[in-house]
Amino acid sequence: MVNINLKVDREKQQIIIDEKLEDITIDELRESLASHQPRYIVLSYRQEHSDGRISYPLCFIYFTPRDSHAELQMMYAGSKIALQQEADLTRAYEIRELEDLTEEWLLGKLGN
Repeated sequence: MVNINLKVDREKQQIIIDEKLEDITIDELRESLASHQPRYIVLSYRQEHSDGRISYPLCFIYFTPRDSHAELQMMYAGSKIALQQEADLTRAYEIRELEDLTEEWLLGKLGN
């Protein structure tokens, strides 16, 4: 799995790459994220279908913790749709708690 974590730079009012991780698991991705800071997560996930096909869907996950600062939540919420459209990310999901980010959750969202 390839993953890119994006964040909003408050001072520059831009979305920037926070971290790029390759060959990681969902558990390792979850552990790499701070539980109190919102992030945009773009990941390419290896999905094996019941007919044996392999695909690599590109997923956009908006992580917004309940206890993050209201100003940050507003900045991320306000930029989310524009980022999705600009990057043409159609598989978009949202989580509020890091412990929700599991392989089972992702497979459920992907319809597997």
